[in-house]
Amino acid sequence: MFAERISGAGLGEMCVVRLGSGETRAGQILQLQGDRAVIQVLQGTGGIDSESAAITPTGEVARVGVSVDMLGRVFNGFGEPRDGFSPIIPEKHMEVNGLPMNPVSREKPDFFVQTGISVIDGLNTLVRGQKLPIFSGAGLPAKELAMQVVRQAKVAEAADFCVVFGAMGITSREAFFFRKELSEGGAMERTIAFINQAIEPAIERLFTPRIALTTAEYLAFDKGYHVMVVLTDMTAYCDALRELGSAREEIPGRRSYPGYMYTDLASLYERAGRLKGRKGSVTLMPILTMPDDDITHPIPDLSGYITEGQIVLSRALHRKGIYPPIEVLPCLSRLMNLGIGKGKTRDTHRRLADALYSAYARGGDVRRLTTIVGEEGLTEIDRAYLAFADAFERRFIGQGGSDRSIDETLDLGLELLKSLPDRERAALTRGKI
Repeated sequence: MFAERISGAGLGEMCVVRLGSGETRAGQILQLQGDRAVIQVLQGTGGIDSESAAITPTGEVARVGVSVDMLGRVFNGFGEPRDGFSPIIPEKHMEVNGLPMNPVSREKPDFFVQTGISVIDGLNTLVRGQKLPIFSGAGLPAKELAMQVVRQAKVAEAADFCVVFGAMGITSREAFFFRKELSEGGAMERTIAFINQAIEPAIERLFTPRIALTTAEYLAFDKGYHVMVVLTDMTAYCDALRELGSAREEIPGRRSYPGYMYTDLASLYERAGRLKGRKGSVTLMPILTMPDDDITHPIPDLSGYITEGQIVLSRALHRKGIYPPIEVLPCLSRLMNLGIGKGKTRDTHRRLADALYSAYARGGDVRRLTTIVGEEGLTEIDRAYLAFADAFERRFIGQGGSDRSIDETLDLGLELLKSLPDRERAALTRGKI
């Protein structure tokens, strides 16, 4: 909406849009120029009569009511119940925009978050307080992987663990899938879900991750919970950002996305972490779809700069029927060493992970060589590495929907390494495993 004679209002301020019929809708001021304003109506502009509509600024920025009673509930992208139950009685109202953590107040991430997925736990360990995105492609099972993480994630050292799940721009079918998986998977009682569908206003997609992170901050830093935040799909969020930027006639940047998209994403991602003197933590796992599987696209590119690693899904593994189809070699967790124990335990885990990476990379090289010279031209050692790569994909990566403990993951990795000749295994592990 474009409005005139707006006075005393501020950028980002919430306002009430009153229709001639008496209906009221919430709005947010996106742009101010003198006494004129551009207002985004959160529930849509259908049925608004410009002659009879009136706008009243509230003097406040967007806030959301939060409470521990939100656990086990499903809300829309604005934090309103969509599970058929009554609204919660908030214990506190918090600004949804929040602030990135002050680096001086930030505590170093530590302690292992077990996802039950071997490639993540064994090779790219998630650490409490970390930001670790999943880069997917169209048609890859990112939503299934997201639900598996929500069901299986746990922190061994803490009993107060919960999950905040935020979905943006999803279809009705996907919304049904998420709600069904949460209720049947046994994780609903420790989960808060915020679901925004594609048919709902684009502005709601910008609110969804902010409200999810605000709720997570309340649970973590006011109530002492260790919170895992899963956001999907950040590509839908960035597309909504581009849509609103175009409506406001902003100068576009790369691929027509706003030039401030890096700053906007950082304002979300940097809200994860641990604070000095506080018991709780916020661990963030955003999931995004790479358009045309292009990892250099602005969305994964900027996300990779801000976050501490990435998990990449592979179309080739998906075509082989391997689930989860995680492409091991481009994956990375920069904080892995902080979460895999201390002393001998850390050294053993690190050497095993490095050995598995090295052996799988060698097996991939041999696989490509085989397409040129055939298996008849391979040496016995090459054949051993080729067999290792096949077994690694089939057994270690392709675990299906099972929930593996970290001990099971490490034992399986060691078992696979034993299939290599003794001399090769000793060289990979430096003889210390």
